[in-house]
Amino acid sequence: MKAILILENGQTFMGESIGSPRDTIFEMVFNTSMVGYQEILTDPSYAGQGVVMTYPLIGNYGVNEEDDESRQPWAEALIVRHLADRGSNFRCQETLDHYMKRHDIVGIQSVDTRAITRILRKQGVMNAMITCAESFNIQECMDMLRAYRVSNTVERVTIAQPEHYPGSGYRVAMLDFGQKWNMIHCLNHRGCDITLFPAHTPAEEILNGGFDGVMLSNGPGDPADCADIIREVKKLYDSDLPIFAICLGHQLMACATGAKTRKMRFGHRGANHPVKDLKRNRCFITSQNHGYVVMAQSIDPAIHEISHINVNDGSIEGLRYKNKNIFTVQFHPEASPGPVDTDYLFDEFLDMIRRHKEGEC
Repeated sequence: MKAILILENGQTFMGESIGSPRDTIFEMVFNTSMVGYQEILTDPSYAGQGVVMTYPLIGNYGVNEEDDESRQPWAEALIVRHLADRGSNFRCQETLDHYMKRHDIVGIQSVDTRAITRILRKQGVMNAMITCAESFNIQECMDMLRAYRVSNTVERVTIAQPEHYPGSGYRVAMLDFGQKWNMIHCLNHRGCDITLFPAHTPAEEILNGGFDGVMLSNGPGDPADCADIIREVKKLYDSDLPIFAICLGHQLMACATGAKTRKMRFGHRGANHPVKDLKRNRCFITSQNHGYVVMAQSIDPAIHEISHINVNDGSIEGLRYKNKNIFTVQFHPEASPGPVDTDYLFDEFLDMIRRHKEGEC
């Protein structure tokens, strides 16, 4: 079945429909990873977005139920050069096309993903539409594209009720703005007893819960849309609890302490982004997925200390908070791109909890 990709700038690409044949509108972004398409589709940070995969062959090792990063896929669409007809891997349980159809994910293949990526790099991320209609009114499509905005995404992806993941070690409260299973696995592997809370949980419930530390998860959308959550994060900042935050959690903590964020031209999305740890004077390969960044000029030296920077563009990748047991990073240490280059951050979090409990900090 033929499909057409319509961009907000008026350009169109003719291709072949994959996955669900329904029409859909989304914010179009690109990801430079060679593998990990299942983890990308199930990453809640992609809610409201369609993903262009820059690597030309996608789906070649199939899909299996163990590699999901959340309870369901969240990406609106997948745009690829070529979708493999079958998965060649001993863990393969179904093809990517079947997986997309089963979860009603729209897609298109046989389009020039290199050209699309160059458009996004030059003009910035933009809205797009995939349709299988044989005829359509292009002006009506353009009006819908220009009116579309990714919103209320944290509310869509967060859990409805607290969930418990038992362990024998430190008790950690995790706020779910769109967390991935691997964050829980990384803490569980270190013995932590985790309680996962909905995004809009009042800070008092956590502060009165007897927890040893708090983790703020990743998530989708513009941090400026989360005003209510930011107010609760500020209360957590004002407490003495050790806090570790990733991605959206990093941005929300920055906003709660007076810093500002801005939307990037095309964001950082992929498994090969170099980040320098300024304290260690070492560069690490990181996995990233974000379209907003903390503005360097909004940093208050009395509150924030930049701990990590992006080697490619110099943007902020991590902050430490002065006179507080808090550090945050923009990238995903749980995603294992290195594969364990930045795994040390979870150990630092637990060590911070230990020192806090022993009165050392």
